Amino acid sequence: MWSRILRPSVTVRTCFWWRSLFTMQLKSSEFQVLFTNGLNELADIFLKHQYELRIAGGAVRDLLSGKQPEDVDFATTATPEEMKRMFQAAGIRMINNKGEKHGTITARIHNENFEVTTLRVDMKTDGRHAEVEFTTDWQKDAERRDLTINSMFLGLDGTLYDYFKGYDDLQKRTVRFVGSPEQRIQEDYLRILRYFRFYGKVALKPDEHEPETLEAIRTNSNGLAAISGERIWVELKKIMICHHAAELLDLMYSLGLAQYIGLPADGNIDEMKRVWQNARDHSPKPMTILAALCRSPEEVEKMDVRLKVSREEKTLALFLVKYRQELRKKNDEREGLKTFTDFIIDNRELDTQSKVCELLKYQGERKLLSELRTWAIPRFPISGHDLRKIGMISGKEIGTTLQKLRDIWKRSHYQMDKEELLSYVKS
Repeated sequence: MWSRILRPSVTVRTCFWWRSLFTMQLKSSEFQVLFTNGLNELADIFLKHQYELRIAGGAVRDLLSGKQPEDVDFATTATPEEMKRMFQAAGIRMINNKGEKHGTITARIHNENFEVTTLRVDMKTDGRHAEVEFTTDWQKDAERRDLTINSMFLGLDGTLYDYFKGYDDLQKRTVRFVGSPEQRIQEDYLRILRYFRFYGKVALKPDEHEPETLEAIRTNSNGLAAISGERIWVELKKIMICHHAAELLDLMYSLGLAQYIGLPADGNIDEMKRVWQNARDHSPKPMTILAALCRSPEEVEKMDVRLKVSREEKTLALFLVKYRQELRKKNDEREGLKTFTDFIIDNRELDTQSKVCELLKYQGERKLLSELRTWAIPRFPISGHDLRKIGMISGKEIGTTLQKLRDIWKRSHYQMDKEELLSYVKS
């Protein structure tokens, strides 16, 4: 079993005139947990046919950080055609082979999906897409990756293969591009936002960027204009839930990124920083932070045009921009949870309670947020059917009476039951 092949922990740096390879042995429990029946069978297939198979990218970074990876991607020296022949011979089902032209084959083994990608070299890029050729050189594949901490491989025997000091950078909590920042960015301009996302995940301090990196981002920021809004929004959402989100957003403005990624040109940076401080410990939704940049509903609409956010995300932003002052003023006048519970019941829109929770995060109302999270929306106990049963016929009269009873119920703090409310009508 591959999971049992664990050598003593050693560190080696193997140097050639054209490369420097750092290796070490990983023996963590997080690594060993990966070895399910499915992975062991996958490893046996590649071993039998004498092709190398290693864990690649983010999973390696997570394992070295002591985290259990959510997704594990694999890289191999086998081409897609060679993988298909191996899997077919072993009776393994392959699914979602849309990625085959980019070198990815997905095998279904013991109810698990394993994405395996052939080592690649970028032959031509346009800032969004790349034309690739397959290779058997692990270092060349590592060269085409964005950041040093994402360019490492991990053998199934626990051996780390690191060509660009990614392990050192991870230990130092440093985020650097592989090789030239400008070249890496020009291969795919979305890497600008990926840089900020991983900086927020890895770096301990908000302002320890390499000047060369920031300058490369500044001079290439206009390349983001050609990136789809959907791809930009995916990265922005991840940045918003990382450490240093407010500082990173501020930096993105100062580097001139806002105009290319759909953020308000004159974003309210001070409000955004205030909201981030209020909400950061309460798992705010990404849009809760970004809404603070918007000074008007029109700016939310413009942001949506560029980023193609979901309907739920857009309505949350519009809700926060509309009610952040109104409900704050009402809360100042009427202390306690009642302001917000009354609003939720009166509003009657879908998911209003969730939106109000985001508003309380926005405003820094920690005590009220805690109370509202455990509050169950009471159900108005009277219906038109109940009024018809006691003799009401006119639809207009029924509607007027229901509203009056709802007001009475509200004044009772939603405590009165059906019989108590109907007694008002009967009397």
